Amino acid sequence: MEELSKSQRARSAIAAFKTLTDALILTGSYQPSGTTGRKLEEALRQFSPEIYGSMSDQRVVELKGLEYVIDRLPRGIEECNKIVLTAQEDLEGTSFEEIRPLKRRRLSYVVSRKEICFVITKGSTEIYDILTHLTFLNIEAQKIRTQINRQGSEASLEWRALQEIVDIEELAEGPEFDQALWNLSIILGRTYRETRQTYHYLDQNRVKGFNNGLFRIIQRLGSRILREEGGEEDRLTIYFTPSLQDILGHHRYASHWAIAIKQRLSALALQDRSIHVISANMHSFRNIIYGYGALQEIGVKPADDLYEMIHQLRECDADIERYAASFGYTKHEDSSGSNIDVQIIDTGRLTEACVHQNVLLSWDYIKKDQPVILVMDYAFGAQAYEVMDELLSPFVSDRGEWNLRIESISIMGKAGILPGKKGDIMLATAHVMEGTPHNYILDNDLSPHDFSGDLDVYCGPMVTVLGTSLQNRDVLERFHSSSWRAVGIEMEGGHYQRAINAAIIQRHIPKTMKTRYAYYASDNPLISGETLASGPMGDEGIMPTYQISKVIAEKILRTDHVP
Repeated sequence: MEELSKSQRARSAIAAFKTLTDALILTGSYQPSGTTGRKLEEALRQFSPEIYGSMSDQRVVELKGLEYVIDRLPRGIEECNKIVLTAQEDLEGTSFEEIRPLKRRRLSYVVSRKEICFVITKGSTEIYDILTHLTFLNIEAQKIRTQINRQGSEASLEWRALQEIVDIEELAEGPEFDQALWNLSIILGRTYRETRQTYHYLDQNRVKGFNNGLFRIIQRLGSRILREEGGEEDRLTIYFTPSLQDILGHHRYASHWAIAIKQRLSALALQDRSIHVISANMHSFRNIIYGYGALQEIGVKPADDLYEMIHQLRECDADIERYAASFGYTKHEDSSGSNIDVQIIDTGRLTEACVHQNVLLSWDYIKKDQPVILVMDYAFGAQAYEVMDELLSPFVSDRGEWNLRIESISIMGKAGILPGKKGDIMLATAHVMEGTPHNYILDNDLSPHDFSGDLDVYCGPMVTVLGTSLQNRDVLERFHSSSWRAVGIEMEGGHYQRAINAAIIQRHIPKTMKTRYAYYASDNPLISGETLASGPMGDEGIMPTYQISKVIAEKILRTDHVP
């Protein structure tokens, strides 16, 4: 029998992880230390996500992966032995502490010191994301446990020292601090330098209330595993409530979200205008359209170069919002639980004084057609299908059933690049759905010729993956080097295209409608040190983000691009 390749084994492991997770949701609960939990661990080890680095090395604790996970889970998760995943609950008026992690729009409640409740509003992708992170944490906790009793039954000297250190509220830099980090580095199997770097990274967010700091996180992870050995009642258990099972696949939050937007458009008397939908961040299109005028209003001379002007807009959010509100800008904050805010821009109220001279718009067209730009914040994975499907569906009101006049849909996102480097641009020609037989060809209204030569632009298929943590180097190499010739990986594009295709088939939107997909590279998962775990892009993300935003704005608001 022919032996499976590395990429085939990894793909099987990813499929197994997804299948197990789907089954666990229906089962209602599981214990990571139980049979199914061990199978989840085994699957995660087999496809060994690049973002989790040295997770499979039993000698060392993976620190960059730990930083990544702690940034995306609620403070105190390391100590919990009861974790509940549920649908929206009426917990706002309770004594439970509401908590959100640093780098996820995700609501949780601290029920007690050892129990946390996640409120799931983004569908199955959010569950995969949480369970991969929890499985990773449990794997690392077991490594820490092996360091507690290295010499028989008695706790090691380093562990006893750590137990004493965690009781000190603030440990000042100096000999005692260096000794504590040295002891911790021995427990972690890492160098003193690596340990110190992770300590400082986590500590800058600890003081803001986002985590408990490296000393406490490691001590509590190890202690939790120790307690599990003491009895059944202390074993980590993860629950999926019936209310969560009921909402999956039913678009409850997405439906409320879309209805609220259509009602807002009606209240603004914009429902009959031509509408251009953009999925993007909540700053770049607002800044491109209103930043120039806002700077002038507060007495700052805008730079002649567009991208230098963008740097001037830092710390000016309130000024831009205030200025934009006078020229057709409406901020629609989400109240559905979807966590997707929307910006509505009535271009009929724009003036040339609002916009930087390097953004080339057709003002005659704008005054004549007065299109509406609807910018929606990023969706998360499969949530993208639900919100786009509901947005493009007919709306029933006192005037009967009607559809929005959607003339274009533009998707701007960040993605992992396969042939290039951070900061490059990718234009999708198709979306390949990882783990399914579904592929979507698209006619992208964007081309490399639309962009200046300052950045490298790659065209090709994008792989829509199940999650940031459900990626494997061998699988990605296969997608890139085989006849697929994929140029990048992302999480939402295929889901958006599925909803768009369905809306065209149902005649909710015209098939002549323009679609645009552009991504800027936030990481390269094939290059060590350039994965998502290596940290944010910083200033190097400004040029690609705003160049894509400029091109899309010009495509929408120039007569030579009118559909």
